[in-house]
Amino acid sequence: MFGFTEHSFLFFGLEITYYGFIIAVGMAIGVFVACKNAKFRGLNTDNLLLCACYVLPLAIIGARLYYVTFSGQSYSFGEIFRIWDGGMAIYGGVIGGAIGVLLFCLIHKKNFLDVADVVAPSLILGQAIGRIGCYFAGCCYGIEVTNENLMWFPLSTQINGVWHLSTFFYESLWDFLLFIILLILLKKNKMRYRGSIIAFYLIGYGTGRAWIEALRGDSLYIGAIKVSQLLSIFLIIAGIAIIVVNYILVKKQKCKSIEQLKPDWDIKILEYEKKIKEDKEKSKQKKLEKKKNKDKNNIDKNDEINKKQE
Repeated sequence: MFGFTEHSFLFFGLEITYYGFIIAVGMAIGVFVACKNAKFRGLNTDNLLLCACYVLPLAIIGARLYYVTFSGQSYSFGEIFRIWDGGMAIYGGVIGGAIGVLLFCLIHKKNFLDVADVVAPSLILGQAIGRIGCYFAGCCYGIEVTNENLMWFPLSTQINGVWHLSTFFYESLWDFLLFIILLILLKKNKMRYRGSIIAFYLIGYGTGRAWIEALRGDSLYIGAIKVSQLLSIFLIIAGIAIIVVNYILVKKQKCKSIEQLKPDWDIKILEYEKKIKEDKEKSKQKKLEKKKNKDKNNIDKNDEINKKQE
C-alpha cells in the first residue's frame, strides 16, 4: 500500500514520482501565493482561481509539447501524452501558461498585464520548487565534472555514477532569489507601470537561464543552437520592450500609471471583501437556523416519546 523507491513512492497502490509530486506542490503553492497577491492589481481570489483553471492544464500541455518538439526523438501519437514517463520542459510550461492567462483575460475581460504581474512571482516560485524535482528525476544537469575538487553537492551531482554540474540547483536558487525580489516590488508598489513585474521576470529569468543553459549537459537543440538560450534572449528583449513601451504610453498619457489606477483597484477589493464577509455571515446564519431547527425537532421527538411512555 505504501512504499518508497529511488524515484517514486506508492500511495494506496498508486506509483507517484517525486518529480511529479514536487511539480504539483509547486503549482499548488503558486496558486495560493497568486490569490494572496491578487489585490495588488485590483483582482481577487476568485479571479485567480478561475485563471488557474486555464493556466495549469495548458502549462502541462505546453511543457510536454515543447520537449517532444525539440528532444530530437520520435514519438507515436500515443506516446506524446505519456507525461508520466518523463519529458517535460519548463519553457514550454511558461509558454502554455502564458496562453492560458491570455485566454482567461480575453474571455473574462481582464487586463493581461495586471494578471501577468500577479502571476509572475508565483510562476518563478513554481519554477524554483519544480527544479528541486529535477534532483530526483536525474535531469537538467550540467556538463561533466572532471576536477575532483569540484565533486561535491550542491556544486555537482552524480548522474548514473558520473559527476555533473548541478545546474538544476543553480536555477532553483536563482529563481528563489527572483521570487523574493518580484514579491517585494509587487507588494511595495515600487513600479509605476502595468506589466513591470512580468517584465522584470522576463529579464531576470531570461538572464539567469541564458547563463545556466550554457553549463547544461542535456539541453534541447535546434541544429547547433540551444533552444532555451535562444528563447532566453527573446524573453530579455520582450521584458525591455514592455518597460519602454509602457514608459512612453504613460508619458504621452495614453494609459494610466499604477498610482492613478490604485484608487479604483482599492475600491474593487473593498467591494469584494465586503461581499465575502456578507456571504460568510449569511452562511453562518443558515447554519445556526439549521441547528435550531434540528434541536427543535429533537425536542419534539423526545416529547412524543415521553408522552407514549406515560
